[in-house]
Amino acid sequence: MDVSKPGVLEGAFFLDGDTAIAEGAICAGCRFFAGYPITPATEIAERMAARLPEVGGVFIQMEDELASMNAVLGAAWGGARAMTATSGPGLSLMLENIGLAVMTETPCVVVNIQRGGPSTGLPTLASQADMMQARWGSHGHYEIIALAPGSPQESFDLTIRAFNLAEKYRTPVLVMSDGAVGHMTERVVIPPAEQISIYPWRRPRQPPGPDFLPYAPDEDGVPPFPIAGTGYRIHMTGLTHDERGYPATTAAAQAQLIPRLIAKIRDNRHDIIDLVEDGIEDAEVVVVSYGVSARTSLLPVQQAREEGL
Repeated sequence: MDVSKPGVLEGAFFLDGDTAIAEGAICAGCRFFAGYPITPATEIAERMAARLPEVGGVFIQMEDELASMNAVLGAAWGGARAMTATSGPGLSLMLENIGLAVMTETPCVVVNIQRGGPSTGLPTLASQADMMQARWGSHGHYEIIALAPGSPQESFDLTIRAFNLAEKYRTPVLVMSDGAVGHMTERVVIPPAEQISIYPWRRPRQPPGPDFLPYAPDEDGVPPFPIAGTGYRIHMTGLTHDERGYPATTAAAQAQLIPRLIAKIRDNRHDIIDLVEDGIEDAEVVVVSYGVSARTSLLPVQQAREEGL
């Protein structure tokens, strides 16, 4: 991969939400995509397949969603900003390794273009029914970051933010779009590269050596992210582990590790949470909505206010 090749297509475009996500990923520095086609997310894979070779990146169509998520984790540890995209059935398959990404603190982005379920469901029906799965889908006690765009422009913007949050907090980040937003076509403005804020690589300040601890956190509770093949001694496991990355099968080790993984997200909610407030200053009832349904909630709220509610 050649991550030095610029990928920003500056200008105003008429894009669907899926394509906007792909372009946001390219602008954020994503240079690896592994995935498996699934409605209504296939357009992301198609766009990445076309664009990644232009910017020195790698696109791989894997045999299934389990392999796709594994490939993304491997690419991240190899130094790439990496992403996959799927829909509900694929997310169900990926969740085991999303849990592995949480435990190994692997920064990556997982896009879910939600559709009707459960099981195979109705692939062409837009849905927001996977939000609880995003929050609690993998086993164990953990925190996760999920962003929910409501337009193609937000799809572009929040994908960039997803990569920034993944790098900043060393965690998988979910972009929870839906079939309506994914296939909706609207004006999307892609700013010049110098106006796009990209969180820098969180690399160790300590040089490689026998005393380096790959899971020793900085002051904010997040460890720097060493890259495999750069001289650092790295050990990754889904088991509870110590700061060396070695399995530590004691209750004390669990009590030290898991609260830190939770705290690095929970204690930074002021930085992570992003919402738009409209007319709530004097409100007695607040309507909370996200994704495509947030757009349709605006009119009834306005009508209710006009009626004095």
